[in-house]
Amino acid sequence: MSRIDETRDFIPIGIAVLAVSDTRDLTQDKSGDLLEGRIKAAGHHLIYREILRDERTEIAEKLRAWCADPVVDVILTTGGTGLTGRDVTVEAHRDVYEKEIEAFGTVFTMVSMQKIGTSAVQSRATGGVCQGTYLFALPGSSGACADAWDEILKWQLDYRHRPCNFVEILPRLEEHRRRK
Repeated sequence: MSRIDETRDFIPIGIAVLAVSDTRDLTQDKSGDLLEGRIKAAGHHLIYREILRDERTEIAEKLRAWCADPVVDVILTTGGTGLTGRDVTVEAHRDVYEKEIEAFGTVFTMVSMQKIGTSAVQSRATGGVCQGTYLFALPGSSGACADAWDEILKWQLDYRHRPCNFVEILPRLEEHRRRK
């Protein structure tokens, strides 16, 4: 079973949060507020927090720009993971992924099943890697964001988490670029 190894030092990382919505601004972004609070409470650094419309190319451009920023280790997006025609966040994420973390969506669905039952099938939460940066697309509801953070990301973004975590392999995400 997983655990926190108290003999290891905590390593804070840089996290950016992007809300995707045609109807909200930052003053109404409850999911972003929740994630900002959890990020800071965990001891990590909030590097950016913005909101964009549900436009695939704009979302992908922002993700690429943040992935190119060396202080951003993780990008969390909220919203746009559903099934309607305006839900394009997952497609924007996949436009920039070099590798997809398929198990993230699976584990998120398992967590959601415990909370909302079969309604979990309507989420397309996803995770991936681009330019040495982790990206996670979360649903827009604050409940779903709390579940993703509390049950998955809080642990995987803690270097002390055993048997493994995302932080300890951050330096190795771009090994393929160094091979010639």
